[in-house]
Amino acid sequence: MFNSFLINYYLTACYPAVESGVFIPLLSYMALEFYKYQGTGNDFVMIDNRALHFSKTNTEAIAHICNRRFGVGADGLILLENHSSLDFKMVYYNADGNESSMCGNGGRCIVQFAHFLGIIGECTSFEAIDGIHEARLNGVEVSLKMSPVSALVDKGEACFLDTGSPHHVVLVDGVKDYDVYKEGQQIRNEVYGVDGANVNFVSQVAANRFDVRTFERGVEDETLSCGTGVTAVALAMHYKELTLANEIMLETLGGTLKVSFEVHGEGYRNIYLTGPAKQVFKGVL
Repeated sequence: MFNSFLINYYLTACYPAVESGVFIPLLSYMALEFYKYQGTGNDFVMIDNRALHFSKTNTEAIAHICNRRFGVGADGLILLENHSSLDFKMVYYNADGNESSMCGNGGRCIVQFAHFLGIIGECTSFEAIDGIHEARLNGVEVSLKMSPVSALVDKGEACFLDTGSPHHVVLVDGVKDYDVYKEGQQIRNEVYGVDGANVNFVSQVAANRFDVRTFERGVEDETLSCGTGVTAVALAMHYKELTLANEIMLETLGGTLKVSFEVHGEGYRNIYLTGPAKQVFKGVL
């Protein structure tokens, strides 16, 4: 079912961080199983932390695990933890090691992970940093209900909105050949400062279909896909009246995602992000 193999990284306590020459205590004990998941190429290290064995305060260690040369390699790290009344709790860290705002593709991946662990069936509700989310599974497809968006800020050629994470959306010609890293880094830092925002570049290819590329804060680079980003793009394109559809197809470098929604006043509700989420491999930290 899954392409799984054991990777004996053993990034245990006092593993030497080659790039810094210092010792990084990663875990509170010698070995911890992890799983690698990806949702349209947006990849995550997933850890079952219901027993609270993983240290959540060591930013450098989390960044080291996400490092693609010295660690496992991922766009982020996600902990699955117990919740008092819901199925589970999601705790998300960016690749820089800092706990961050909502990750849509990560949310879809943790739903698949919870199903793999036997915690949930085909439907679930869980808590993330931006509140409670519901989701449905259909094989590898996960449909995740996103937080409602109450308002969008028109910035002329661009648009700003928060879909669980802050996003800047701008329409460009020929996004497939666009310098996303250079332009995205500039907007992320010069327009939005220290806190930053994710920057999405969009080209329309059909009435309800758009090509999207995203520069993500925290990763500080382009990712193959961004779930909250394509959600922001779908809503922004509708808000800008570039589409009348309430079901939008978004093509990312990592694959296709669908966003559906209802208009509610000046904002949107019943927003669903749908696409594949798959286990890639397992290993030991």
